[in-house]
Amino acid sequence: MSVANLCHRLQPQVSARTAAGFAEVLRRLGAPLQVAVAGRIKSGKSTLVNALIGRRVAPTDVGECTRLVTRFQYGTVDRVEVVFTDGRKQVLPFAADGAIPAELGVNIEEVSHIEAYLTNAVLQGMTVIDTPGLGSLDAASVSRTEELLGAAKHRKDDDEEGSDDLDDTSRNAVAGAEAVLYVVTQGVRADDQQALAAFTAATASREAGPVNAIAVLNKADTIAPESVSGADGDVWKAATMLAEKQAATLKPRVADVLPVIGLLAESAESGGFTSADAEALRQLSALDDDILETMLISADIFTSWECDVPSGTRLRLLEKLDLFGVRHAVEAIRKEPEITAGALRRSLLDASGLAAVRHRLNLVFAARADGIKAAAALASVTALAHASGDPGDRQRVHDAIEVLLAKPEAHQLRLLEALTLVASGAVDMPEDLSEEVLRVGSNADIGAQLGMPGSSRQELAPFALERAGWWRSFASFGATPAQSRVAHVVHRAYFLIWQQLR
Repeated sequence: MSVANLCHRLQPQVSARTAAGFAEVLRRLGAPLQVAVAGRIKSGKSTLVNALIGRRVAPTDVGECTRLVTRFQYGTVDRVEVVFTDGRKQVLPFAADGAIPAELGVNIEEVSHIEAYLTNAVLQGMTVIDTPGLGSLDAASVSRTEELLGAAKHRKDDDEEGSDDLDDTSRNAVAGAEAVLYVVTQGVRADDQQALAAFTAATASREAGPVNAIAVLNKADTIAPESVSGADGDVWKAATMLAEKQAATLKPRVADVLPVIGLLAESAESGGFTSADAEALRQLSALDDDILETMLISADIFTSWECDVPSGTRLRLLEKLDLFGVRHAVEAIRKEPEITAGALRRSLLDASGLAAVRHRLNLVFAARADGIKAAAALASVTALAHASGDPGDRQRVHDAIEVLLAKPEAHQLRLLEALTLVASGAVDMPEDLSEEVLRVGSNADIGAQLGMPGSSRQELAPFALERAGWWRSFASFGATPAQSRVAHVVHRAYFLIWQQLR
């Protein structure tokens, strides 16, 4: 990789401390993409983390653990390590239910974060960082999140000038996540936008935007369909329409907003849904329509109504599926009376919307992980050079990056940079052209890049060539110097797409 070569080449030319930072950047380039899951408190972040990982390992009830940053990464042996602020580590056993203990049994004020290593296939390609809920945090939790994600601004300790260890500023410059999955519920508030801006700024990228951030509308089943005009009483349609409105509000900070039911996804994907649950749902499906409809009006009525299914069993179903999931499962059983527990679980998983979230994660993050990590690495390298206080280091790094970006193979980095310039408003473009830049730069699928999803190669190729010509003309005639810089990159993007389609 070109960025890795740049780090190797510069290491002998910079100070020992900066070189140590470059070594950490190189390690990160070879590691899985790091995705931080952020959101307001009680937005269901940890539940969604469990669903994505496919294992109920992140505690979802309020406890010490939920006030800490937890990194879930691949390991050959399952283990939990508490990392203290002084660098010490302490291995903890998992709780009886297989999750990280909600109470750690240590002085939480001395804890930096938690590292969870899991033998999990999903984590081979992506490290998931669960963060404390924003908006109602104690100051210590905010500080821990900022320090791990690189948002905290620290002064260098003059006493460490001769040390080869990284100072706090440098360590934070290379510690941040490379991408953000932001969790919202119901309405997007002004402080959600502020929190998302602060959180994406804390990631290890030059800027943050649709290339490395997506959002999900969690708890989609709690949306009242009558509150969304045009939803026709359909909960999922209402959630989808609300997510589209939220996407318009949060863009260009995120690539998309997708509806999801985290609780349903967690139960169906992490082994929480059992054959006993399926049997209980089968019993419920045998009830008269009027009785069942009455029971499904509210959680209180559902658990207190007199029927053959024990109240404790119904409470368990409610905790795993909520009323929406119970209704969906009963309808699936009535439609197909012989449905197996496994097929019912898959039906619940389909209803949760998790598949669409995973697909979008793959398109926005996984498919372009190398480019995102490379952009983050360049940002870290730049930050390290500035933190060194050595003008020579800064100039050498600046010159090397300019040479790198001028190379044809660095086009993906140039495209990410152009996307960021437009998304952040640093380069002012007409709205329709801004939308086109965001579309081309934010998608890995060619049809989506061209705004023609589902079209054939024969249809896409001439359109890509036509747009390449248009952007080349715009770059030469009518564009400002700043717009021209972006236009040349977009022209090349379209031209490369045309070549690929041929």
